[in-house]
Amino acid sequence: MNSFVISTSSFDTGNNPAIQRLLQQGFQVITNPHKRKLTEDEIIELLSGGATGLIAGIEPLTGRVLQSAPNLKVISRCGAGMDSVDLAAAKNHGIQVLNTPEAPAQAVAELTLGYILSLLRQIGTIDRAVRNGEWPRTQGRLLAAQTVGVIGLGHIGRRVARLCQAFEATVIAHDPFATQVPGGATLVPLEQLLATADIITLHTPYSADTHHLLNAKAFAAMKPEAIVINAARGGLVDESALADALKSGKVSAAALDVFEQEPYQGALLEFSNITLTSHVGSLARESRQRMEIEAAENLVQGLIKAGLIKNG
Repeated sequence: MNSFVISTSSFDTGNNPAIQRLLQQGFQVITNPHKRKLTEDEIIELLSGGATGLIAGIEPLTGRVLQSAPNLKVISRCGAGMDSVDLAAAKNHGIQVLNTPEAPAQAVAELTLGYILSLLRQIGTIDRAVRNGEWPRTQGRLLAAQTVGVIGLGHIGRRVARLCQAFEATVIAHDPFATQVPGGATLVPLEQLLATADIITLHTPYSADTHHLLNAKAFAAMKPEAIVINAARGGLVDESALADALKSGKVSAAALDVFEQEPYQGALLEFSNITLTSHVGSLARESRQRMEIEAAENLVQGLIKAGLIKNG
């Protein structure tokens, strides 16, 4: 019997037409029993039944994993990032790799804007103080008065730029591969962005070239009281260097939705001037529904192309 694996921690199979189509054609679905990001060994185990398709989360789909799954023909990422997939190994094994870059973009962009507004007005800090019986008269800052530096102008970065412009902020951006720049935004070298932006937000893919893009040297180059946001990939930020920058006051506040090791248990938990969320960037109901439907449709189209199901 043909089977496919859904490795994401949650997935609504019941309201997904493409999944129902596969089930009607006799496919068996194997879901993630752990309800969290899988390890390399755990995804190998899930694929060991001979699955031909995979709707993937952010588990490591390494050469070792792909080598262990000789029947696998299609990987459909439920999301945009491809850094968790060994694309060269997939090509060598004849595995199609697809993703859903547009579906989560609005959700991540809106979360980023939420971070920016919350940190500028210190909403979380004030909330905690009020609950402790205090009544602080905390003075925040206007987004309209800030220069926002957007690193990466893909599907998400362009949206963040436009949202910030709607609040009348000045937007500068860095992306060596940018083909589209939101009207009114200015492309600048990374060094200039770090030195002039009040708020720096990351929306670039993770790779060996972007590992610890924001490191001790980058934090040292920033303006005093800079705000740093990462809702992209954990490896983009040197978390130890960020802790040092928060401690010294060089970075006044930060927000992270992604970490090098998840669930996160590191030193940043000790700081009150950082907002930490549990990789929920794409988890807006409407975006998640669209992402799951697109991922399943991609899987079906990939299986058609591989000759494993008939079109129509």
